[in-house]
Amino acid sequence: MSDDNDQDEDLLTEELDGDQAEGESELGEESDSEDAATGDEAPEVSRKIRRRRRRTRPRSKTIAMKRLTREELRVGALMYPPVDIPRPTSRAECREEMRPCPWVACKHHLYLDINPETGSIKINFPDLEPWELKHTCALDVAERGGITLEEVGEIMNLTRERIRQVEVRGLLKLKMGSPSPDELGAELLAAKEANEN
Repeated sequence: MSDDNDQDEDLLTEELDGDQAEGESELGEESDSEDAATGDEAPEVSRKIRRRRRRTRPRSKTIAMKRLTREELRVGALMYPPVDIPRPTSRAECREEMRPCPWVACKHHLYLDINPETGSIKINFPDLEPWELKHTCALDVAERGGITLEEVGEIMNLTRERIRQVEVRGLLKLKMGSPSPDELGAELLAAKEANEN
């Protein structure tokens, strides 16, 4: 539905741009001489029309496991048999592995996300293969240090606003899970009294 809205907006913008161009050609040289005399130039695009930046990357694609037929699941299993190569078990081992990371099923890999509840697979970069990604491991990006919301959005194929929303939600979860300063003080007093007895 949002794609239809984007297309409608693009068509409206093109029509308005075309109408504006026709109006300028009808006025011809008279409007140019008037603009030159007054020193005002007509804007190329009306200020009322907001130009939206077009997405540079295709949106992520989600594959719902419930909707796949048995035949599709069988073919997929035949195409990608299990690999007997041992995977890294710690971050130290993973850090020394080759990049781009070949372990796409790892929960820290940026190519795809798997929903643990439904089993659905979200391919973050449907137009690329895993070995074509610039960044493949979220832990590598985290070790690099602080980056802007825009950079995180480029790495994860999300908008800056969506990254901000996820950040706020994560901070709220951390805040709800950690004890308040009053609770910490009460725990320290209880521990101190227990040590004195």
